[in-house]
Parts: sequence; structure tokens; C-alpha cells
Amino acid sequence: MADGRDLPARLDRSALERVLARAAELQAGELDPGEYISEDRLLDIAKEVGLAPHHMRQALAEERTRIAVPEETGAMARFAGAARVIATRVVVGKPAEVLASLDTWMQREECLMIKRRFPDRIIWEERKGFWTQIRRSMDMGGRRYMLARAHEVAATAVPVDEERALVRLEADLSNVRTGRLAGAGASTAVGVVAGGTLLAIGFFPLAAIAPVLVGAVTGYGVARSHRGVAARAQLALEQVLDRLETKQPQPPRPIGTAIEALVDRATRGLLR
Repeated sequence: MADGRDLPARLDRSALERVLARAAELQAGELDPGEYISEDRLLDIAKEVGLAPHHMRQALAEERTRIAVPEETGAMARFAGAARVIATRVVVGKPAEVLASLDTWMQREECLMIKRRFPDRIIWEERKGFWTQIRRSMDMGGRRYMLARAHEVAATAVPVDEERALVRLEADLSNVRTGRLAGAGASTAVGVVAGGTLLAIGFFPLAAIAPVLVGAVTGYGVARSHRGVAARAQLALEQVLDRLETKQPQPPRPIGTAIEALVDRATRGLLR
């Protein structure tokens, strides 16, 4: 029988991950269902096993920002792409300051407005209005406003330590994907109806197949195009975090935004 002396003196990364995961599983099994472990105790345990405290604090921050969203594994996600894109980054700053900076950017540069606000989280939605639509259609500022297409965009910021915060950005694109799939279904249906009509009025079967194939291919392309939308939205989130991380100054206020503000102010004055 092998004893402890037969174990390797050093562990590679894969073995280390397996050992730590198994040890955590065993430790969790000893806790009662209603029992909790404090973060301070967890940091002490991390030190005992040789884990860097700043890595453990970041892992704890990531856990606090984690939103319980089921991972998409169905055929729709595999075929058309994800309905939600996520980006995370550790940046310098207090969570409140980070969220304030993000709010300014989302409202001024992404044509969004606040939907809900929490102490550590803000949710935005598309801003309605005539001038907003004009600004998007004219692509003022040379941007494509990918995040404005989302059902909602959210940001969560929690402290990692006294100087840094972990930021999680999410864009819910379920509405965009649903629209693309609906368009794909409509294209396919038109092709089938056209083929059936040709067949009914006496065309050869091979001729009737052509519109069916065209409709199916067009529908396939429309559905798969959502992957590109999701990729561009993912890039938009990463670019927002890039600006936040490098603390780039806010660009001058676009004229479209200034016009929107004047119209909103005038409207509020008339309603008083």
C-alpha cells in the first residue's frame, strides 16, 4: 500500500486545483446547512494554505457580484448565440465613485437612462425620445450604440480593498435575439409559402424548392447574425471598462445630448 512518501513532492497547477477543490468540498460537507463562515476566517484559512490575501479578497468580491443567472446550454444558445454578455474588471476607486462614473458614461454616451438604482448596483434601459433616436440614427460621436439595443444594462461594484473595486457589467440581449429569431422564422415561412404556391399552380417541384431554400438560407443568416451583435456588445462593455481602468477623461458633451437636455428641461417646465 502506498503511503504519504509516495506522493509527489511538488504539485503542478492542475493537481493544485484538484486538491484545493476537494479540500473545499470536504470542508463544506462539515458545515451545518444553516452555518456560515466569516470572511475574516476565510482569509485566515487562505493564509494558512499559502494563498495571497489580495487574491482571496478579489475572489470574495467576485462572489458578491455574482448574479444567479442560469448558464445557457440549450439549442437556441448554441445556434444563435448568448442572450447575455458579461465583462468584469478590477479598477482603482471606491464603488460609489465607480458607479457614478459609469452612470455618467451610460447616460451621456450610450443613450441609456436609469431603470433601478441600488447601493452597489445600477440598471439602465434604453432612453426614449425624438432627439435620442436622431442621435442614434446619425451615429453622432462615431459610435454604434450597441448597448442601447439591449433590454437592460447593469453594473455592480463591490470593494476589493481600500483602494480597488471589482466591477461587473452585464448586457441583456434577449430582446435582440428574440427579434432575430422571429425574423429568421418569418423568412423561412415566406419561402415555404412561396414554394407551396408555385407547386399548387403547376410549377415543377424543383422550381418550387428554390424559394424554400432561399427562405431557409436567409433565415439561417438572420438568426446567426445575433452572434455578431453579441460580440460587438461584449466589446462595448470591455471598452467601457478600459476607459474606467485607465481613467480617461469624459469626452465633450455631444450636441445631441445637449439638445436632449434642453428639450427635457423645457418639457418639465411646461408640466409644472
